[in-house]
Amino acid sequence: MKKIIFLLVCILGFFHDSNAQGYKNPVISGFHPDPSVCRVGDDYYLVTSSFEYFPGVPVFHSKDLINWTQIGHCLTRPSQLKLEKCAPSAGIYAPTLRYHEGRFYMVTTNVSGGGNFYVYTDNPAGEWSEPVFVEQGGIDPTLYFEDDKCYFVSNGKGITISEIDIKTGKKLTEGRIVWNGTGGRYPEAPHIYKKDGWYYLLISEGGTEYGHKVTIARSRSIYGAYESNPANPILTHMNENAQSNPIQGTGHGDFVQAHDGSWWIIFLGFRPQSLLHHVLGRETFLAPVRWDANAWPVINGNGTVNIDMNVPTLPLKPEKQHNLSTDFDEAKLGVDWNYLRNPFMNNYSLTEKKGALRLKASQVSLDDNDSPTFVGRRQEHMDFSATTVLSLNDAKEGDEAGMTMFYTSQAHYDLFLKKSEKGKYKLVVRYHMGELNHIAYEKEIPSDKIYLKVKGDKDFYSFYYSLDGKKFNFLDKINVWYLSSETNGGFTGVYIGLYATSQNKKTKAYADFDTFIYKPGDLD
Repeated sequence: MKKIIFLLVCILGFFHDSNAQGYKNPVISGFHPDPSVCRVGDDYYLVTSSFEYFPGVPVFHSKDLINWTQIGHCLTRPSQLKLEKCAPSAGIYAPTLRYHEGRFYMVTTNVSGGGNFYVYTDNPAGEWSEPVFVEQGGIDPTLYFEDDKCYFVSNGKGITISEIDIKTGKKLTEGRIVWNGTGGRYPEAPHIYKKDGWYYLLISEGGTEYGHKVTIARSRSIYGAYESNPANPILTHMNENAQSNPIQGTGHGDFVQAHDGSWWIIFLGFRPQSLLHHVLGRETFLAPVRWDANAWPVINGNGTVNIDMNVPTLPLKPEKQHNLSTDFDEAKLGVDWNYLRNPFMNNYSLTEKKGALRLKASQVSLDDNDSPTFVGRRQEHMDFSATTVLSLNDAKEGDEAGMTMFYTSQAHYDLFLKKSEKGKYKLVVRYHMGELNHIAYEKEIPSDKIYLKVKGDKDFYSFYYSLDGKKFNFLDKINVWYLSSETNGGFTGVYIGLYATSQNKKTKAYADFDTFIYKPGDLD
């Protein structure tokens, strides 16, 4: 009998643990801000903003809200996403993802041209429609569906609601300002939910910095008047109890009710590193929500969150992850790679040399608000290493190619090979920070093929090279904070990029990258 009882206790313990395993924040690391989530059955889909990068608006899938894998982008064609000459941190702002009657809708703003629009699809991993524009100003738009009506919500002079025709985007009613928040600056990121006969209006205030917070109001009518929660803000790390928390700037949230009935919030935050600067960008975090009938939602008990979340979860179902490294053997680049603005695709090839990415140099430089020959992936970890092997071909003086730690056109660190005035190859480390353009290292090397490596930690980027791929030689290091949002402003994060540029009008130079290896610090 004791054995039977022991066996039952073990079985019950197994099932309990499968729903209470906890998790680590962020659930999507690196530059993935302004998350929005929706559920279809027991599948969860999430999108984040993308600013000047192409393709735009990455799409993720999960079965448990914790393990996410990227399945594509919403904006994959120039006709959907016009980014020519857009300024750093312009382009695509915060999106919202919603599902209604078998169709997914992603609504967002292109602040560089066109304004608010939405696209739709039956398959979020596939192609999305051409944009449908809505003549309502502001940013951070969202859609709310109820019965046969669709409401369009955005922020401008206040949180504004109108009814639209979802087939055409045409406004059926004039916009009405329904709430201005609790007095914090920049009331934004509105989302509407209906629960227990109440319309709940969730927004963010305080700016997407250290003072960020989430507030909420409710009304019996969608057009208000909205009553502010007396316990606002319901999520913030601006208070004393979170001043030393490794997560800061929490805000811009979106609720989702899981298929087991539990409530959760997906939101952004950032992790300060060197002298309270952050370079990874704003990331995607997750917290549980208690939402009793007719009550206000309470996030993680006290409105703060942690890296280690010791809370009950959905049964964990890890997703198949994309390889962090690549040998460029595939027919196209993985979904975690991006271009700067609308790329000139003739400058990129995965077929001209087997197992190599070929980048053809253009006269657009990394310093220009344009589209250089550049392809990059997000830095996702404070501690990491990134290695590539490069050969520079048909080069003349003024041609260069290499690796860049890229924040904006005015803030990037470059490790590259160039052709010198004597026809020799030179290895160079260059730091570009606003008006400062500094050559930290320059040396002739006896080959047009070289291994380049960048290692990062919370304080420094360090640069290395090798001629054989085995012994790497240290070149120089520099503080990470010069590439931070606190130093440069802006809303993005650091990319690890591969590039080729030229000062020659009729250059024929091209670079072949035979591999790219990205390792988090604990794997290096």
